[in-house]
Amino acid sequence: MSKTAELRPNERTVDLAPATDATLRFIGTIRTPWTDREDCPRQGRLDGPECQLVLDPIWRDGLLGLDEYETIEVLYWLDKSRRDLIRQSPKSDGRTVGTFALRSPVRPNPIGTSMVKLLRIENGTLHVQGLDCLDGTPLIDIKPDRCAFTPKAPPKPGDRQVSS
Repeated sequence: MSKTAELRPNERTVDLAPATDATLRFIGTIRTPWTDREDCPRQGRLDGPECQLVLDPIWRDGLLGLDEYETIEVLYWLDKSRRDLIRQSPKSDGRTVGTFALRSPVRPNPIGTSMVKLLRIENGTLHVQGLDCLDGTPLIDIKPDRCAFTPKAPPKPGDRQVSS
């Protein structure tokens, strides 16, 4: 492992048996500009760089209707994260807190979530802004914004049309 295997003062780990109680089906791969955790942003920003969610072909039909949403939630497996820290010391503030009191990628089940801006969908690839994960991260799921259960409203008669 890299520098992430080192413990900071007051951090504590637990001994874990191999996980055997759940199975995830990855539905694709995430493409981002970041290949090193040190370069990856701590939180995604909706004005961040364009990234891609590349769906495996078998799941592409599941995208029908998703283009009607402006914001989607992306769930991904942080496959490079350690899973044994029970207490962590974020490097920015020097205090130690429990893993569940942080949004750190270091957790027993390293599932990441981001609310992202959907730019477009092309051939099973979603172009988005707002991610905060490494290139090649396995994609778990995609959902419409939980605060916008209804798609964008279709234009009404009399609405101003914007030409492209």
